[in-house]
Amino acid sequence: MAKITQLLFFVVGMIPALAVGQSKLSKQVTKQIDELLTKRLDAIAPGCAVLIAKNGQIVYNKAFGQADLERRVPVQPTMVFRIGSLTKQFTAVALLQLVEQGKIALTDSLQKFIKGFPGKGRVITIEHLLTQTSGIPDYLNLEFHIPNPFRYDFPTRQIVDSIRHQPLSFIPGSKFEYSNSNYFLLGYLIEQVSGLSYPEYLKQKIFDPIGLTHTYYEGPASIMPNRVQGYEKTENAYHTADFISMTLFYSAGGLISTTEDLFRWNEALRQGILLKKETLEKAFRPYTLGDGTVSDYGYGWFIRKLEGTTSIEHGGSIFGFRSEAIFLPRKNIYVVGLFNGRQQNTDEQDLCYELVKLILGKSVSPERMVGAELVDRYVGTYKNEQYQETLKIEKRPDGRLACTLSNGSGTNMVLSAQSETLFVLPQIRRILTTIEFVVEKGRAVKLIWKQENTGEFIRIGE
Repeated sequence: MAKITQLLFFVVGMIPALAVGQSKLSKQVTKQIDELLTKRLDAIAPGCAVLIAKNGQIVYNKAFGQADLERRVPVQPTMVFRIGSLTKQFTAVALLQLVEQGKIALTDSLQKFIKGFPGKGRVITIEHLLTQTSGIPDYLNLEFHIPNPFRYDFPTRQIVDSIRHQPLSFIPGSKFEYSNSNYFLLGYLIEQVSGLSYPEYLKQKIFDPIGLTHTYYEGPASIMPNRVQGYEKTENAYHTADFISMTLFYSAGGLISTTEDLFRWNEALRQGILLKKETLEKAFRPYTLGDGTVSDYGYGWFIRKLEGTTSIEHGGSIFGFRSEAIFLPRKNIYVVGLFNGRQQNTDEQDLCYELVKLILGKSVSPERMVGAELVDRYVGTYKNEQYQETLKIEKRPDGRLACTLSNGSGTNMVLSAQSETLFVLPQIRRILTTIEFVVEKGRAVKLIWKQENTGEFIRIGE
């Protein structure tokens, strides 16, 4: 036991040290990153903090913009932001720790812990919750029959009971559908199995052991130094984000943190401090659905391909804030961006992808080279005859393209070019969505929309 204690002391003491000494990027790459962040930030948020690490060493750690617009306080790299759904990876690891201890199993049913939880005769397993394949609808989409429900402190069990009364959307394990309900329920199970509250479990078992001194479960009365003010943007103006109670977001989105703490967190995972290697590998493996198809989600992370290599990533969006964290295990590159603004369909994920490309020694996306002539050929209105939906492509003041769907599911969504004709949209329901224009005689005549399914939109007007 003494040897184990000494080893843990050495490892825990080592992680914070990694965040202190920075390795260096070339002056050219550093300049490119600075210019990219300066150019793109205004369209995303008042301020941001960005950290990039390579081979376990921080190579870039800077902040831009304003932490408080009223007081004109600039963002510092050590400031604390809400991280939204990045919370889910903490919840997943906490649950997996309990699995390793034999206190709960991935094959256990949700009904074992919440008696009478309906499943249409189907078993909903813990793994279904972790992989977003349970079929349980998102509780944040439910109608709350009280004014301003986000301001109320809700007992956890009350939300659980609200979730359990909703019918399943599909057979568990048959489909991926991102739902905050899955991770809210996992937080509740962590409490039932461990005997600790969710915030206390994280503090005792994760935050304190690896030295996350600026990561907290957000409480209304807590004093959290260097906390950044969040903002929402409507039309062309920012306003201070409304007060919300984190009891409604809980284990699906209730944490706040810093870029350096998130780096320490990723290092602790990478070094096998919080979970066994084989457990983490399973968490980083995309889940196979019942029909044999593979989703792009593991246990609390999306697993995708970025520039030809595996990308372990997740984003967050919560009142006043957005976040994005990307880890390339084979390249040992970690990029995290925290933003204190939220507006519809911003492209902070695309911005972080661009940062990864620069670190890999590649140039930024072709959209930086798509001139006005190419942009103008795509502007117009397109119609899908099958669903009688229209899609309007417009040119933004910054010269980029944006699209709006007539069904209201997306407005002014910025398009990020992958080639002269292929563009990526901000993720809709966390699903990768692309638009590819078909050009004839120098003019777009239709576009191909690809999400879960493929649809064709014919151009009907300018």
